[in-house]
Amino acid sequence: MRLRKIQNTPVAVTELGFGASVIGNLYRVTPADDATAAVDAAWDAGIRYFDTAPHYGLGLSEQRLGAALRGRPRDEYLISSKVGRLLVPNEEPHGVDTEGFVVRDDLRRQWDFSRDGVLRSIEDTLERTGLDRLDIVYLHDPDDHWRQAAEEALPTLAELRDQGVIGAIGAGMNQSAMLARFLRETAADIVMLAGRYTLLDQSALDDVLPAAQEHGKSVVAVGVFNSGLLSRDRPAEGMKYDYQDAPPELVARALAIAEVCATHGTTLPAAAMAFPHTHPSIINVTLGMRTPEQVGRNVELHDQHIPDGLWDDLRAQGLIRSDVPAERGRGRE
Repeated sequence: MRLRKIQNTPVAVTELGFGASVIGNLYRVTPADDATAAVDAAWDAGIRYFDTAPHYGLGLSEQRLGAALRGRPRDEYLISSKVGRLLVPNEEPHGVDTEGFVVRDDLRRQWDFSRDGVLRSIEDTLERTGLDRLDIVYLHDPDDHWRQAAEEALPTLAELRDQGVIGAIGAGMNQSAMLARFLRETAADIVMLAGRYTLLDQSALDDVLPAAQEHGKSVVAVGVFNSGLLSRDRPAEGMKYDYQDAPPELVARALAIAEVCATHGTTLPAAAMAFPHTHPSIINVTLGMRTPEQVGRNVELHDQHIPDGLWDDLRAQGLIRSDVPAERGRGRE
């Protein structure tokens, strides 16, 4: 699978990444054997970039990912994790986590973008994963913590990067405006952009993507299915968009895009995965993968040829913005 370099760093990621939130029991239990098998299938398919976070399953995702990769050649894959949510003992547990993960809540999340918090978070992640280092570290959802994140957390990560402890640093969020600030105003190398450059939402063209181009930095795209609406060949009422029931007008638009995809011999999910690569600053699409079957489907979608004429037709019909760049092929290895 083709590698794409994070600009101005020695770090390169495969174009398709393994998102490990779901193996932290996101929304439902994932058996440990399924989690290991999913990582194994991703490895066999050539995926070498794996993303996790303490938030995912109160550490369960990090534990499972580290265990599944143990024994693999460490120089052959990249791991990213995140800082900003420390895991601390929960003095008032209720039995089950309340933030979407089906795990015991013996721990709780504590926001902390301080220097000490960042260093402690990384140390804890290394202990949970059993790894000797992290390749990429993101600030995780610092929406309400700009000042401390920009003035304390990012400089701490920059020190570690400059010492060679971390390969690349950045931030991951569901909004694009603050990510653009991180690219313009801090030492961030890369940002993880969730849901803001998709077939249904190209708002990142107004801020984060121009910032990445201007400053020679890179973007990882996640949430490319917008919570599900773009994940099927034929979208239907009741599907989710940004974690809510999709409005009828968006379902209709997704259906219209699906019909154009069909005329070009492809499908809506395949086009949704390929679309972020129309922008030169986006080097990777990372998807949650719970089972070997999901890995196989995602790799198959990733490998589909998407004709450039699809984007031309979608622009011409007003189904995507007219300023979406024209793709000229991302290539394969």
